[in-house]
Amino acid sequence: MILKQQYPPLILGTHNQKKKGEMALLLEPIGFQLHSLAEYPNSLEVEETGATFGENSRQKASIQAKHLGAWVIGEDSGLEVAALDGRPGIYSARYSAPDPTDEKNNLKLLDELGDLPWEKRAARYVCHIALSDPEGNIRLETENYCGGRIRFSPSGTNGFGYDPLFEIVEYHRTFGELSPELKSCISHRARAMRAFVRGISSLFEREGS
Repeated sequence: MILKQQYPPLILGTHNQKKKGEMALLLEPIGFQLHSLAEYPNSLEVEETGATFGENSRQKASIQAKHLGAWVIGEDSGLEVAALDGRPGIYSARYSAPDPTDEKNNLKLLDELGDLPWEKRAARYVCHIALSDPEGNIRLETENYCGGRIRFSPSGTNGFGYDPLFEIVEYHRTFGELSPELKSCISHRARAMRAFVRGISSLFEREGS
C-alpha cells in the first residue's frame, strides 16, 4: 500500500467542493492528499481567457502553482451541444451571465433548444485536466468525454451544473438521477481522472518523490 506522505499534496484549482470530492475519490486511495482553493485564503482568482478547455485548465494550473509554490491541478469542463454549434462549451458555468446559477444556465439551455426532437439533442460533457509543478511547468494533461442527450425538463437532484438535463441514453437516466458511485465510473471527469491517475503515478515514480 502506498503511503500518502510519499507524495506532495495536490491543490485542485477550484473552490467547487463537489468537483474536489469526485477527484478525491480517485486520488486519495493511491496516496495523494487533495486540497481545494477554499483552504488557501491567499489563492488567486485566475481569469479564464482561453479559447479551449485545455487552455483554461493550463492557465488555472500554472498561474496558481507559481503563486502558491505548490503542485496544482487545473480542471476545466463543460457541456457541448451539437445543435448549438458546441455551446455552451467553455462558457458552461457562466452561460446565463451576468449572474449565472445552475438553474438559470439550465433554463437558458432548454430555451435555446426549444422543441427540437430527441435525435437533435445530442450533447457531450468534456473534461480537461492539467497538472503544474510549483514552477508553473505543465507536467501532465488528460482529456476525455461522456456522450448523451439533453432532456426536455430536468430530473434528479444529484450532481451539479447541467446534470439534471444530461441523460445517459444507455441508462435512461440523467446524471442527476444516477448515484454518485455510478457517475464516478462513467462521467467525463471520471474518465479523464483515470488517465490522470495513471499518469501522475508514473510521473512521481520517475521523479522519486
